[in-house]
Amino acid sequence: MVLAQLTAFYLVKDLDWKWVIFWAYVFGSCISHSMTLAIHEISHNSAFGNSKAMWNRWFGIFANLPLGVPYSISFKRYHMDHHRYLGGDGIDVDIPTNFEGWFFCTRFRKFMWIVLQPFFYAIRPLCINPKPITRLEIINLLAQLSFDVVIYYLWGVKSTFYMLAGSLLGLGLHPISGHFIAEHYMFLKGHETYSYYGPLNLLTFNVGYHNEHHDFPNIPGKSLPLVSLLPRLLLFLKISPTLTRKSRRTLIITRTKVGSLEKKRKQPPLPH
Repeated sequence: MVLAQLTAFYLVKDLDWKWVIFWAYVFGSCISHSMTLAIHEISHNSAFGNSKAMWNRWFGIFANLPLGVPYSISFKRYHMDHHRYLGGDGIDVDIPTNFEGWFFCTRFRKFMWIVLQPFFYAIRPLCINPKPITRLEIINLLAQLSFDVVIYYLWGVKSTFYMLAGSLLGLGLHPISGHFIAEHYMFLKGHETYSYYGPLNLLTFNVGYHNEHHDFPNIPGKSLPLVSLLPRLLLFLKISPTLTRKSRRTLIITRTKVGSLEKKRKQPPLPH
C-alpha cells in the first residue's frame, strides 16, 4: 500500500485540482484508511511478533509515511489503554468526551462531528489523558516531516494535498469510517463492543471482527474469522460424543477466561 500511494503521488502531480480531489476521496482515502488499520495491526506486534517489538515500531513508522501526519507511535501508546480500560472515562480516549456528547446533539452537528472526526481523534488524547512525549514519537515526527518535504520537493503541492486530503477524508465522512462508530456504540445497554462480518473487512484487516479482537488482541486480523467460529465449535463439542472430554474442557476453560476478561474491562478503571 505504501508503494501504491507513492505511485499515486506521482500520477496526480499534473492533474487538474478537481481530479486531485476526486482521486483523493475515491482512491487515496481508502488506502489511507487501510493504512491506519495496518498500523493498528502493527501496534499489536502482528508484523514481527512480540519477541521483536522494536521491529514492529520501526515498521509502523514506515507504514505511517503515506498518511502525511505522525500517528503510529502515539496510537500504539493510547490504543493499549483502550484495550486495558475499555470505556474508562479519562483513560480510554476512543470514547467521545462529555462536551462532544453535549454539543453535537443535532443532526447537522452530528454530521459535522463525523466530518471532523480525525481532528477529535487527534486532539482528544491531549485533552483527556496527555502522556509525556517519548523518543520514538520524536523520531516518528521527524521521519514524517522529512517524508512530507521530499514529496513536496519532488512532485509539488498537488501530491502533498492528495496525501493529506486522503487521510482527512478517509478517516472522516467515508463509508469505511463507519466502523469507528459501530465498534463501540452502545446499541444495547451493557454491551459495549460489536462485530461486523461484511465485505469491508477485506480492506480493513478484519477490524470488523471486533468482539473477537478484544477477546484475543494478540491474534492477527487475518485469523479473527477463525476465532468467530469458537462459539459454534463449543456448541459442537457440547453435543458431540466423539470428541474427548479433555479437548472440550480446554476450550470451555479458554472461553471462561475470555468472559472473565470481559467483566474486568467493565470494572471502573484503576487510578494512576
